[in-house]
Amino acid sequence: MSLQEQFDQAAANVRNLKSLPSDGDLLELYALFKQATVGDADPANRPGMFDLKGKAKFDAWHKKSGMSKEDAQKAYIAKVESLIASIGLQ
Repeated sequence: MSLQEQFDQAAANVRNLKSLPSDGDLLELYALFKQATVGDADPANRPGMFDLKGKAKFDAWHKKSGMSKEDAQKAYIAKVESLIASIGLQ
C-alpha cells in the first residue's frame, strides 16, 4: 500500500474511533492533516482574537511549518495507529 493510501485509510479510521480523542490529540491530528494536505500555514490567515478554537487549530498547524508532506503523512498515520491502539475502532 502506498503512503497516500495508508494516509487515506488512517483519515477514514479516525472517523470510526470508539470515542473522541483528547483535545490535544485532536489538535495534533488536525495540524498533521493540514500540513500533509495543504502545506505550511499562512500567518496572514490566522483567525482573529475572538476565535479561540480557530486560533488554537491554526497555531497547532503553524508549528508544523517546514515539515514535508510525506513526513506529515507518516506522523499522521503513526498518531492514528496509536489512538486506535488506546481507544479502538467501532
